[in-house]
Amino acid sequence: MTAMKNGIVKIERFEDYHSFDEIIDVRTPAEFAEDHIPGSINCPVLDNEQRIEVGTLYKQTSPFAAKKIGAAYVAENIARHIRQTFHDRPQGWKPLIVCWRGGQRSGAMTLILRRVGWDAQQLQGGYKDYRRLVVAGLAELPPRYRFKVICGATGSGKSRVLQSLSRLGQQVLDLESTACHKGSILGVLPDAPQPAQKMFETRLMTALAGMSTDKPVFVEAESRKIGLLHVPDVLLASLRASECIRIDVDFEARVDFLLRDYDYFLNDPHWLDSRLDVLGKLHSRETLRRWKDHVAEKRWRELVAELLENHYDPLYARSQQQNFSRFGQPENFTSDSLSEDAIDALAQRIAAA
Repeated sequence: MTAMKNGIVKIERFEDYHSFDEIIDVRTPAEFAEDHIPGSINCPVLDNEQRIEVGTLYKQTSPFAAKKIGAAYVAENIARHIRQTFHDRPQGWKPLIVCWRGGQRSGAMTLILRRVGWDAQQLQGGYKDYRRLVVAGLAELPPRYRFKVICGATGSGKSRVLQSLSRLGQQVLDLESTACHKGSILGVLPDAPQPAQKMFETRLMTALAGMSTDKPVFVEAESRKIGLLHVPDVLLASLRASECIRIDVDFEARVDFLLRDYDYFLNDPHWLDSRLDVLGKLHSRETLRRWKDHVAEKRWRELVAELLENHYDPLYARSQQQNFSRFGQPENFTSDSLSEDAIDALAQRIAAA
C-alpha cells in the first residue's frame, strides 16, 4: 500500500484493504449491487436516477450544466450520510473511500470527511483497480492450492459432505453456495437470484485469499458453468487436474435424498413443470410428456428416479471422464444412506483419509 498526497492511497495487495476502519463505496446502488469490495458499505453520492440525469445533461446539454446539478446532489447526499451514517464515528476514524475510477465522486466525499477531521483516504483507481486485483488473483492463486475434488453422481450429497467437512475444520471452497445455484440444469434456487459474474469472482477470490496453501482444499466437481455463471478459467483448469474423491451411494438413497433436498420443487409443481422445459432439447417429446405427467400426478419418486436414470447419470458419466484427468484413479467412499449422521460419517472418513 502506497500513501499518495492529499489523502489518496494506492493499494496493490488484496490484504491491504483490511487496513482501514471502514470501506465506503460512494457509487450508485446499482453499481454496488453488481460487485463491491467485501465488507464495504454503500453511501452513494449520486443515486441511480441522479447519475442518469447528470450523465444525460453532460451529453445532451453541457458539462457545466451537468456539474452544476451534480454538485448539488453530491453535497446533499454527503450531508445526509454525515448526519445519518457517520455521526457517531470517532475522531480517529480512518475510512477508505471508493468510487468507479477514483475520481470526482470519491474525491468529493474524501475532501469533506477530511475537512471534518477524519483521516479519510481515497482509493486511487477506484473499484476498477480493485477489480484488476481480483482478476489477477484468480489467475495466479488457484495453482498454488492442493484441491481435493469431490465427485459423485447427482444426488450423492456432495454439497452436504462439503458442509460437513467445513464443520470439521477442513478448508472448503463451496462453488454452488457462492453461485447461489445447485449446478445442475434444474439447480435454480427459488427466491435466491444468482450474483453477477463480477460478484461471484470477488467471493471466490475472497475465499481463496483466506485459505492456507499448506492444507488441502475440498471442492465439488463442477462443469464450466454453474447456472449462468462461469467458473474462472485458471480455477477450472486447476480443479480438473486435481485429485478426485468419488462418493458412491445406493440409488434408492440418492432418490430419497433428492426428494428432501429439492422439496421446494414439490411445493410448487407449476414451477417445476416450467423448469422441465429446459430439458426439451435433450430428450424426446414423449419422455418430456411423461415427466410432466409425473409432476401433474405428484408421482415424485418416479420422476426423480427417471431423471437420474435417463438424464443425470449418463451426463455425469460422460462429464467426469472427459473433464477430470484423475477421475480414473479416485479415492472411493461408499454409503448406503444419506441421512445427516451418514453424511457426517462420510465426511469424517474423507477427512481422515
